Amino acid sequence: MTLLDHEPDRTTDTAAALVVHALQPLVRAEARAEAPAAGLDPADLEQTVWLRLLERPAAAVPPRDPARWVRDTVRAEARKGRRTVRRERPYAGTEPAAPVAGSPERAALGAAERRALRAAMARLPGRCSRLLDAMLAPTDPTYREIAGELGMSQGSLGPIRSRCLGCLRRMLAAEVVAPELRGRGR
Repeated sequence: MTLLDHEPDRTTDTAAALVVHALQPLVRAEARAEAPAAGLDPADLEQTVWLRLLERPAAAVPPRDPARWVRDTVRAEARKGRRTVRRERPYAGTEPAAPVAGSPERAALGAAERRALRAAMARLPGRCSRLLDAMLAPTDPTYREIAGELGMSQGSLGPIRSRCLGCLRRMLAAEVVAPELRGRGR
């Protein structure tokens, strides 16, 4: 039940309820006027304005000039809605939907990818495995710390890292199975 679901009763309603009943026609008219240009649903815009009114501190309700406050708030929310609509792009349906970040499937896939990466890194030649392990450490060490830990010069870390990553790329590319041709081969 909302403040608009019943008639105002001076003995039980608060000052906020009286303000809501007094401003309802203005809010509805302003929302209907501004919503189409913003690409919003008028009811959503109206609801957002009511929410902004109720979010005001109790000492600030009602606004000094309620009609001006309504117009300013409706226009501000419409501008915000226009900016949001401009940045959003509709889902075309042709691109795959991204898995939910916290889903069990995504967690299992991520764990499998990390295990495969760590296994491939362990097979790297020379000091590549230790270097990449140090660079992927959760403590996020600096090049100076990594160089000190591995007993290498700091200037050689970049070139060695580049060669190690190239080797890792080639190793992982060789493990990826090429897709099979479907249908009849000619």
